[in-house]
Amino acid sequence: MTSNIMWCRRPFLSLKKVTIRKYSSSLGSDPICELASSTLRYGASSTSEVGHDLAYMNAKRILLFVDPHLASLNPFDTVVSSIEKHAPAGHKLDIYDKIRVEPNNDSFKHAIKFTVEKTNNQGPYDVIIALGGGSTIDTAKAANLYTCYPPEDFYDYVNPPLGKGLPVPGPITPLIAIPTTSGTGSETTGVAIFDDVPTKSKTGIAHRRLKPTLGIVDPNNMKSMPSSVAKYSGIDVLCHALESYTAVPYTARPSGRPASPILRPAYQGSNPISDIWSLYALRECSQ
Repeated sequence: MTSNIMWCRRPFLSLKKVTIRKYSSSLGSDPICELASSTLRYGASSTSEVGHDLAYMNAKRILLFVDPHLASLNPFDTVVSSIEKHAPAGHKLDIYDKIRVEPNNDSFKHAIKFTVEKTNNQGPYDVIIALGGGSTIDTAKAANLYTCYPPEDFYDYVNPPLGKGLPVPGPITPLIAIPTTSGTGSETTGVAIFDDVPTKSKTGIAHRRLKPTLGIVDPNNMKSMPSSVAKYSGIDVLCHALESYTAVPYTARPSGRPASPILRPAYQGSNPISDIWSLYALRECSQ
């Protein structure tokens, strides 16, 4: 990929030209990067269409993960109303609202236990919906995975070195993610982050099969964000952009090229495509 020039306005600095780096591979490195994302639907009032998606999927068993603070707000009412109006006749909606801000291993296990018990007693879900910030969406991802493919140990799917990092064995229940904050981007990624209480560390589960089937990004859902949450969302965007741009290049990843493309990690390193978006995000954050 040839070098490109982008403009990036840095905070408290004058407008500067930033050169997109050239990537080169060497013996033993991985010359390939792979990017994948969920299908995204963007636009004001797009949340109201979720019931139509359920009808198209013929989803009658529905599990909704929702931030407890949203249960009395308009985004929740919009989702429930759309389900009631458009989901297939005879549908059943279960709701889980015990989401912990900054989830940990215990809160993940609580959500997993709820989903497993409901599934064992009433049958598998046809679709899972996550309405909330990254904490809600990540909790739904974990509960979905551990219900579909229960491991022998909780840490089997957790990233090394804390866990074994086992790959997801197969497809999981379709997940529709509807974010109500704008910092994490969890509606597009195959990653579920949590705090591990015993080791006092932050880790996660990462696999492409965890990606939501659909992400519905509705600006109307951001209207009820408290000012502090809006500020923290902006900081989240800034930190993610910096982290992405300064990451080890995918061509220099210590593990090198995997034996199979399915084993290529979710976090592959900085690359020409993410560089463009990272610099754009940095420019927007500085305005």
